[in-house]
Amino acid sequence: MKAKILIAVFILSGIFSCTKNQFNTVPQLTFKSVNTTVLSRGQSIVFTLEYTDKEGDIQDTIFVEKVTANCSESDSRENYLVPDVPKQPNAKGEIDVRYSYGPNLEFFAIKEPACQGMNDTCIYKFILKDKAGNVSDTAVSPQIVLIKT
Repeated sequence: MKAKILIAVFILSGIFSCTKNQFNTVPQLTFKSVNTTVLSRGQSIVFTLEYTDKEGDIQDTIFVEKVTANCSESDSRENYLVPDVPKQPNAKGEIDVRYSYGPNLEFFAIKEPACQGMNDTCIYKFILKDKAGNVSDTAVSPQIVLIKT
């Protein structure tokens, strides 16, 4: 009899834990995709990030950090304003962070690799801040290579 009650408790706790709300006060940010991992001059790169937020107040900033494995002089940090996202409770959606490399300045510019004669092999890190000042965990891109021309 005790075993049946114990099994029933485990099953019920499993059901309730599966229906737990996926939205938190602190925004959640995950890396979803990138349109290319090798970027030549004149090309653009688009990082797609997915977010969730309980209050839906993510209309603030994404902090972007470029970390270069082979040339620390190429590292950079910048703030990227979140595009127009409607404020709604239990918000879930995607944000595209776009950069242009070289003369095509349709988006924010990526700087030329700083170390002489070397491509930049780097990753991009993203942190989302909401209007209340809560910041997400860091979402990280795969390795990106910027071809030096």
